[in-house]
Amino acid sequence: METAAPVIELRGVSKRFGAQQVLRDVSLQIRKGETVAIIGESGCGKSVTLKLMIGLLTPTTGDVLLDGRSLTQRSERELTRERLRFGYLFQGAALFDSLTVAENVAFGLRQNSNAGEDEIQSIIAERLHEVGLPASVCQKKPADLSGGMKKRVGLARALALAPEIVLYDEPTTGLDPIMSDVINELIVQTREHRPITSIVVTHDMTTVGRVADRVLMLYPLPRLEPRESQIIFEGSPAEAFNAADQRVYQFVHGQAGERIQELSLA
Repeated sequence: METAAPVIELRGVSKRFGAQQVLRDVSLQIRKGETVAIIGESGCGKSVTLKLMIGLLTPTTGDVLLDGRSLTQRSERELTRERLRFGYLFQGAALFDSLTVAENVAFGLRQNSNAGEDEIQSIIAERLHEVGLPASVCQKKPADLSGGMKKRVGLARALALAPEIVLYDEPTTGLDPIMSDVINELIVQTREHRPITSIVVTHDMTTVGRVADRVLMLYPLPRLEPRESQIIFEGSPAEAFNAADQRVYQFVHGQAGERIQELSLA
């Protein structure tokens, strides 16, 4: 079977913020239609990787390609147009506090489409229905919503422009197990209902096992050997759960191992 060409590719990407280096020589590919989970400890560069993919950050060195073409070769107008191909579910949902639920979901449509008001209202209703929210939430403000409802509104907003690629940044963080399962099921349903490429940044291994076709694990730079790849694992969820590398095995099974001693020394 022919392998699909990568829709997103990082080639030798490093990212530094002042004196702090977060990513070092990272290369990876995301193929069209797959769901990739990026896992790893806090601070290893997972969210930075998402922002590089969409062009919200630029690499210190290396290159990010979309459909085989470097983002650095594109004008700001082209970048803006390309970003409309993405939906982004932010950590904490990142809803606009001063807007109603309906206004949050419609925000991208009103800013970036020629849809009329009747069409916008129809899309709002469709997207909220997709994420299991009733029409009665439309006039509520984010402050009136639970954490799970905020995540679902955030997902409805991310899907409003019918994106080709959806980036999920810690989609289940802060949610109880039942609501986490709801979000996981919505990620699966989103993929089943439309041709979509998904990248899920998470440390929730239940999410990984439920939604991912492929897993990449990033490791914090300070604990790597000088020439060791920052991606210490790439494979299926089943392979991750049975990894020979103890760093991977301990992470996916939630085992502290020698990290207790490392943290006490730190």
